[in-house]
Amino acid sequence: MDKILPEIKPEIKYDILRPWLTLDKWQIDYISEEKNCFLLCGRQVGKTAAASIKFGERAFNKPNQTILMIALTEKQSYSLFFKTLMYLQAKHPESIRKGLKKPTKHEIHLKNGSLIMCYAAGETGLGLKGYTCTSLVIDEAAAMNREVFISCLPMLSVTGGSLDIISTPRGKEGYFYECSQNPDFIHFYVSAEDCPRHNKAFLNAEKKRMSHLEYAQEYLAVFLDQLKRLISDELINKCCILKKPERIIRGKPYFLGVDIARMGSDDTVFSVIEKINSDNFAQVENMITKKILISTTTEKILELEKIWNFRRIGIDDAGVGAGCMDFLLLSDVKRKVIALNNATRPLDRDKLHKKRLLKEDMYMNFVMLLEQGKLKLLDDDEVRASLASIQYEYVMKEGQKTQFRIFGNYSHVCESLIRAAWLTKDKHLNLYVA
Repeated sequence: MDKILPEIKPEIKYDILRPWLTLDKWQIDYISEEKNCFLLCGRQVGKTAAASIKFGERAFNKPNQTILMIALTEKQSYSLFFKTLMYLQAKHPESIRKGLKKPTKHEIHLKNGSLIMCYAAGETGLGLKGYTCTSLVIDEAAAMNREVFISCLPMLSVTGGSLDIISTPRGKEGYFYECSQNPDFIHFYVSAEDCPRHNKAFLNAEKKRMSHLEYAQEYLAVFLDQLKRLISDELINKCCILKKPERIIRGKPYFLGVDIARMGSDDTVFSVIEKINSDNFAQVENMITKKILISTTTEKILELEKIWNFRRIGIDDAGVGAGCMDFLLLSDVKRKVIALNNATRPLDRDKLHKKRLLKEDMYMNFVMLLEQGKLKLLDDDEVRASLASIQYEYVMKEGQKTQFRIFGNYSHVCESLIRAAWLTKDKHLNLYVA
């Protein structure tokens, strides 16, 4: 690792991963650290970029390394893995093996015998038992159950390897929080406000948009016990028990909920719930698309309609979703599509009476169905991770009513589910006007 330190200086533009990436001092310190590391970081401060450089160089400079990167879901674990591959291809392309051992979605083999792997840990990490590694990297670790750490930490026993735990914070609970108090780790705490790449005007706007607690957790990297989980692990394990049906039976009452990506930065999610009877509902599909155009999202909804023949389709028509809604209201599904967002909705044709449909209303309906055992969900890592990310708080401001807020930094799947679940209610306003 010492060999690369002269090349990595704060004042030098480092364009291997991104043209605008300049390494901060904490990143240089972290990259050169060989001991166990605990990284508690605000959003978009460069933790993934620093880790990709660190473990790319470690694999290149030290022969016969086995580096395992894990996260709760495959998508999360692949993010760090892919950036590490990008780094190696840009900085050390000659070190990467080709032919039968060329890079795959899960493995990078180097000519010096080093191997970098990435896998989803899931809820327990049991599927990873049997691996031995010299470096274990746990990304988005705050979402991990204690069982994952119990399953994976023995991987380092024989090799005497190092453990890197990386995440943005959640509440003051769980194994990740306990590691923040553990002296066996070298601790790195990085706030978004200390990151020179963050746009200060954007952070100020976020500070106004978000509550004090939410901003502190997401951007200032602060553990907060005032924030609580909305859906417990116990409830998730009780409800996430289904497998996708092997075939689709047309004619059944299916409901589609769609969470549309914001400005191409998130995933668009399509969740389908079947109404078995008035007291039983089942999720039968969960589809995720990445950074697609609004027109493509609309085409996907129409394609799914041909397959499932939905009773109703619920989308968030706020922001970029408005364009999708406009397209759908001109299509054959115009009598099925319903706008579900946080804005006021007309209750009659003349729009003389309005009602505010809050996101919190949809969440409470969703949680009620789960707690009463009426709604069962797919046993899917993305579904579980999204449910586990949802938090709530009470916002109290002088002279104003106390507000109950629900939010999450991995909420896209849950946002589609709450809409599909809301549509299963017996009566809904048809917004289509001929």
